[in-house]
Amino acid sequence: MLRTTPLWQARHPQQSTTEILIPAALILLASASLLLVIGQYTDIDLWLADLYFDVQRHVFPWNNTWFAREFMHGWVKNVLAWSSILLVVTMLADVIFRFRWLTPARRAGLRVLALSAALEPLLIRTIKDNSSLHCPWGVDRYGGAEPFLRLLDSVPDGWHAGHCFPAGHASTGMWLVALAALWLPHAPRKALLALASGLSIGLTLGWVQQMRGQHFLTHTLWTAWLSCALLLALIALFSRHLLAPAAPHTSQPPLIGYPA
Repeated sequence: MLRTTPLWQARHPQQSTTEILIPAALILLASASLLLVIGQYTDIDLWLADLYFDVQRHVFPWNNTWFAREFMHGWVKNVLAWSSILLVVTMLADVIFRFRWLTPARRAGLRVLALSAALEPLLIRTIKDNSSLHCPWGVDRYGGAEPFLRLLDSVPDGWHAGHCFPAGHASTGMWLVALAALWLPHAPRKALLALASGLSIGLTLGWVQQMRGQHFLTHTLWTAWLSCALLLALIALFSRHLLAPAAPHTSQPPLIGYPA
């Protein structure tokens, strides 16, 4: 009689890791090259900023609206920030108390999500603090004092750093791309949908900031890229449990060696 081997036994965990991480890394490399070309050799940043700039009054009209300033930059940002804090607290509680309702894969997914919520805004803030690029409102084209500078341009002598790259406000929601980790690898479509949803939220926050003259488009796109790169690094870090094929039900005790 022909003996069939269950799928969970037929696939080695390392194969699942490779099948997800390598294509994702190649996509990130290709998208980084595309972003560099767009930012350096097109005027899409200026074109979009021009759409929201009132030349007659020399202001970005959306900057002081209730929707952009109070709701999106206030209420929405605070909800996302507190949600990230709650996730980190939940992860730390699991480290201490070891919640029995979490499977190894779910535990790894929680840690990827919580670490993304904590590290992604920190990463963006660190880069911003060392960035020379200015926000639209600081560029002379829109009433500021400095000329427009692209990412790969040489920084002139005596340049006053703008500390406006990448987009910080978008990072308050872009960490939600890590929701994809909760469905890897056994529900790739749901994982892709979660990734797209997280990107959509972050890009929406970034777009509102563009309407206010607070960021250029490529500032937001690089925040999205960095968020995805961080997610990929965290998935690789937790791949042994996150990407391992689902094990059959057994009466054996859970793996003790799972790193806390």
